Amino acid sequence: QVQLIESGGGLVQAGGSLRLSCAASGRSASSYAMGWFRQAPGEERHLVAVINWGGAVAYYGDSMKGRFTISRDNAKNTVYLEMNSLKPEDTAVYYCAAKVDGTLSEVSMTPRYWDYWGQGTQVTVSS
Repeated sequence: QVQLIESGGGLVQAGGSLRLSCAASGRSASSYAMGWFRQAPGEERHLVAVINWGGAVAYYGDSMKGRFTISRDNAKNTVYLEMNSLKPEDTAVYYCAAKVDGTLSEVSMTPRYWDYWGQGTQVTVSS
């Protein structure tokens, strides 16, 4: 069993930056793919960014490319999401996710293929 604890959410003005962190428990966590999804009120959960077990491969949602950067530190079992040039439409609950299969493929962009989820952290971007 893996537990995921997110931190770093909050309120920021448009154009600002935030850094989210997700610490994973469990001996095998460093072998898992990890990532971030987000869900706004009334909407489905969808991809923000995911990264493979070694950190060499990452996928991003289209609206995040060039603004968000995902990274991981396997020594700390932690994945990070650096968010820059934030927009009001980035407002959502951001969820950390982990997948036992540490590789990424096209289906990795779909939430239902991920095995473990954190509680979520709220990000609010004011205009």
